[in-house]
This record gives sequence, structure tokens and C-alpha cells, in this order.
Amino acid sequence: MIGGGDYAELRAFMMVVDTRSFREAAGRLGITPSALSRTIKRLEERLGQRLLNRTTRAVSPSEAGQSLYTRLVPAVAGLEEAVHDTLAQRGDAVGTVRLNLPRLTAEVLLMPRLAQFIALYPGIHLDMVIDDALSDVVGKGFDAGIRMGELLEKDMIAIRLSPPFRNAIVATPGYLAAHGTPHSPQDLKHHRCINYRWGSNCQSWRWPFESEDGPLEINVEGPFSVNDTGLLKGAALSGVGLACVSETLVEHELARGDLVRVLEPWSKRYAGFFLYHPSRRRTPPALRALIDFLAEQPSQNGRPAMQNRPQ
Repeated sequence: MIGGGDYAELRAFMMVVDTRSFREAAGRLGITPSALSRTIKRLEERLGQRLLNRTTRAVSPSEAGQSLYTRLVPAVAGLEEAVHDTLAQRGDAVGTVRLNLPRLTAEVLLMPRLAQFIALYPGIHLDMVIDDALSDVVGKGFDAGIRMGELLEKDMIAIRLSPPFRNAIVATPGYLAAHGTPHSPQDLKHHRCINYRWGSNCQSWRWPFESEDGPLEINVEGPFSVNDTGLLKGAALSGVGLACVSETLVEHELARGDLVRVLEPWSKRYAGFFLYHPSRRRTPPALRALIDFLAEQPSQNGRPAMQNRPQ
């Protein structure tokens, strides 16, 4: 029989495995790292197994810990879904929504609207995790994720949050005055380009283009690489070189003239951003409230954002 204290210990253990950090896990749970450490120790003593391997730099599950975690993920998801279904019968928009999304989406779609959402739904706790590495949202215990349409997982319910958009190659007027303007993607080999590294392996991103002959990808080189889109834009604004970013990220800088767009005829088009979540008999009220709120908002260019697309 599992009691309330047992459940809390198991959730604490899962949070440590998810974050690979006692400090980060403790922050998400709202307790101190020392209290979390004592909770894990009690669980290990009760089970008679070491569940976590600890070093001064890292935390990872032991073989027994990984086995326990693998079995807990669907079990805890089932418990939470049962609670959500009960709330759905009452129609209350309360509870926690765990949302996984890339930084670009957080900056463009969520942060400008966050205060309004919280004011409208004080009973909802939004746990937002920034993740550009395309993690397995369901396997990690998230309620939903936001991704570009091309990257959606199969067998998901998807709701459009933005219209299609394109990449933009940008630089400051000062950089272009000093180094010239590229007139084709091949000209980039003569320029300082800011590399974006993405995914769990931080691999260098090949800049995508559309040409008369079809899709084209270019390896670029430059003095600076980064795995954060905000820093990528910041480096371009400081005059480091050319950057390839979503046009939605730099629309204000382009309008002010702080950045200049080049190679626009070659810009690659994307399907836009979608919120996606597992198919369930009932969508939890808190998640439904977030979906409806985001879908009702106008897009960045004023067009409606709402469009369902079942997978």
C-alpha cells in the first residue's frame, strides 16, 4: 500500500532523475536540497537499494533506480490523469501544467502573455521548462509541448499557435558596411557567421535555404557559437556577424533598423508552432484553459492563430 508520504518520496526521486540535479529538483519541488537529500535517503533505506549515483558534479540513476523510474513514469501519469479526469468532471481550471518548449517560443508566444494568463487563472501553476533539445515530452512526464510543425511527434493532438514563418539572415548595418552584403547563400563562406548549436549533442546547425533547385543547406563558419537563441540574436545585434534566426524573433529589431535582413528570396518557410499533447478521453481543465488562451490570441502579424490539426 502506497501512502501520501510514499508518493511524495517517489515524486521527489523522479524529479531528481529528470533534472539530474538535487539543487534544480529541490527548486522545482519548493524544498531545500538538504531536505530533498534526506527524502531520497529515506526512500533508499526503505527499499534497501541505492537508487542514485552521486558525484560532486553529477547525479544519475543506479541500475535499480533506472528500473524503478521506468516503471514509475506510466504509473504516476495514470494517477495524475485520474485526478485530472475528476477535476474535468467538475470543470475547474486548477492544478499544474508542465509545458516543454524551446526558448524562441517562450520569448515570442508565452512571455508577452504570461501575466494575463496568470491573472485569468490564479488556480493554475504553469511549470515551463525551456528545452531546445527535442526531448521526449510524454516520457519526461510533461502535460504538453510546443514545437514547430515539422518536428511534432506522431499520434498527438496538435493545436496551431502561430502562422507559418520564415528564417531571416540578419546583421547590423555596421557589419554589412564593413564586410559587404551577401547576395547568395554561397557568399556566406566569405562572412563571419554566428553558429547555433542545438540538441543534446550541441551539433552545429546547417543554415537552410530554398532555391529554384530545391532545399539547400549551408555549413557556416565564424568566431562565435552558442546554443541559445536569445544570445544568438544578442551577438548579431552587437555586430559579431550574420545570424540565421526566426523572423518572428527579430521583427522589432528589423522594424527599428537595428538589424538588416539579407538573402530574403532564399528564406526557408516553416509550418509554424503547434502545442501538442497526448490523446486522452478528456483534456485536463488546466491544460484546456492554457490551450484555449493561447489559441485565442492573435498571432504576431495580426492573423488568427487557432487551427486544430490532429495527428
